[in-house]
Amino acid sequence: MITVIMAGGKGTRISSVASDIPKPMIEIESKPVLEHEIECLREQGFTDILITVGHLGNIIMDYFGDGAEFGVNISYYFEKELLGNAGALFKVKDQLTDDFLLLNADAMFDIDFNRFVDYHYSHGGIATLFTHPNSHPYDSGVIVADDNHSVLNWLSKEDERPEYYKNRVNAGLHVLSKKILDVKVDKEKIDLDRDLLKPLAGTGKMYCYDSPEYVRDMGTPDRYYGVCEDYRNGIIKARNLRNKQKAVFLDRDGTINKYVGFLTDIKKLELIDGAAEAIKKINESGYLAIVVTNQPVIARGEVSFEELESIHNKMETLLGEKGAYINGIYFCPHHPDKGFAGERIEYKINCECRKPKPGMLLQAAGDFNIDLSSSWMVGDGRNDIEAGKSAGCKTILIGNEEFGQSVSVNSLKEFVDRYLE
Repeated sequence: MITVIMAGGKGTRISSVASDIPKPMIEIESKPVLEHEIECLREQGFTDILITVGHLGNIIMDYFGDGAEFGVNISYYFEKELLGNAGALFKVKDQLTDDFLLLNADAMFDIDFNRFVDYHYSHGGIATLFTHPNSHPYDSGVIVADDNHSVLNWLSKEDERPEYYKNRVNAGLHVLSKKILDVKVDKEKIDLDRDLLKPLAGTGKMYCYDSPEYVRDMGTPDRYYGVCEDYRNGIIKARNLRNKQKAVFLDRDGTINKYVGFLTDIKKLELIDGAAEAIKKINESGYLAIVVTNQPVIARGEVSFEELESIHNKMETLLGEKGAYINGIYFCPHHPDKGFAGERIEYKINCECRKPKPGMLLQAAGDFNIDLSSSWMVGDGRNDIEAGKSAGCKTILIGNEEFGQSVSVNSLKEFVDRYLE
């Protein structure tokens, strides 16, 4: 499979860091970001690379040459006239494999590409987007998908979006079929997102691949310096899903949002003071932040799956406004007790996912390659502590009771301040 890396941008927003070299040549710890990308690809067997260059492209070509020195095979397409960020794909179509990787050259990443490609093939679409939550979803393109991860809608920054939405952002990494270039675009400059990908939303031909792995653009000086710090702290490589992850599992009600009994009205969801700040610190620490919550309101017939999704979207939106995000949400819709008016009998079962059983934690561990012994379970009740202990996690109780927890604290913020820093 060939990898196309788009390296033709001018990088005007980050010109204060380096204005005399193309943005992909800006260094992270004495090495161009594009070299970091190529090393990540080479280590996983992706050695055939085509780089599209434009502004100051000769600097890139002189540095990397044919790629032999870096253990890869590199060819180039030089844009003499600006074609937009996808125009060059039509010029090199005959050089592409049936499916190919398409990456931006101005992002720092370390991901399991083979896992990503396998996911693309298993879903059978013509486009698969690498998606993740980020700390600024309000000014990012947000992807809306169904339960099978088929993309239903693509909300660009300029598009009107609902009041509450899932923090799922397109990260700029793609697996594409060459069929995506069979369309005719009557424009001199072709935009990848708006002209080729966004029209696929709702067709069943495009999927999103949700991952907590490290992908961060360096479009502004602040983000660039943040990437440099993450690299020095070892966070970038550690987040590759080939490596064991560590997580903070979070109960929802009473831990993140204020406890109001069974939460059935979206208007009653309010974040606990300091919760967003605490989750932001979890994000920065290298731990995954994963919600595991019992939601018997589904089995009780008081909330639909769609209404629960809206409640979680509100939680993610409120967190995102404060620069925090959740890597995954797992919920149990079941309840074992039967015989109540309005209940949904199909969910009235004795399941393996309802806390105090550890099912949700074990599922997340499988999805994200989590080392449970290096992880924490944080909650405000006995069920949370017992689930965490059964899964092999260290446990934190928010409260004063004794359930055999590792530690007791007064809030999620206190846990993060005392034990993650």
